[in-house]
Amino acid sequence: MSDLLDTVFDAYGGRARWEEARRISARQFFGGALWGMKGHPGALDDVDVTVDLHRQHVRQEPFFHDGHHVSFAPDRVAVEDADGGLVEELLDPRASFAGHDLTTPWTRLQLAYFSGSAMWTYLAEPLSLTFPGVRTEEIGTWTENGEKFRRLRVAFPDTIATLSSEQTLYVDGSGLIRRRDYSVAIAGDTPAVHYISGHQEVSGLVVPTTRMIYSRDENGHRVPEPLVVSVRLENVTVS
Repeated sequence: MSDLLDTVFDAYGGRARWEEARRISARQFFGGALWGMKGHPGALDDVDVTVDLHRQHVRQEPFFHDGHHVSFAPDRVAVEDADGGLVEELLDPRASFAGHDLTTPWTRLQLAYFSGSAMWTYLAEPLSLTFPGVRTEEIGTWTENGEKFRRLRVAFPDTIATLSSEQTLYVDGSGLIRRRDYSVAIAGDTPAVHYISGHQEVSGLVVPTTRMIYSRDENGHRVPEPLVVSVRLENVTVS
């Protein structure tokens, strides 16, 4: 584990506390232009989300209908009813995005896959950076708005479903992740810049509660319009 990842763990409550915790749950609010582009304006806004920390699994509910919830895993995304009965499912969901770009419409199950992989990436961090096959390396610094950030390059294995196999995390002087860069593989490798704030301490873990995601230009700077995705969390709990 790199020295910078050690610094991040210290800022987020310590690796031992993250390893003890099992799940993070919250009320999730989504905004931004992406959902309308994909044909689902307002989708998955104001719903409950639960992320498992030791396996890649996410539950979001309700999903379009009261009593329906999404069950996300890397190789399968499904909609289930309140009794656990299968409503619909998509196996090998990532393959279904072949040929997509930023404006290609999604099915509801593709929406569920995107949201599940994104929310797991966001809420399981930094513990996810210690999973088998994940590689981290500190690279050069970056200065933005007068603030200097250390940077951690992350390479994820194929066994982990995330928005991009290579991502760069920007860490401030206190060890908090404040930005991430990646290219959204399931949307034609669209370059994105993602700002992170609202860090809160919850049951010994530090959890960011606000995310603002924009397109990124060739110089690594954000394109200010449109705001592509916003994520806000309330009522965060750790179990």
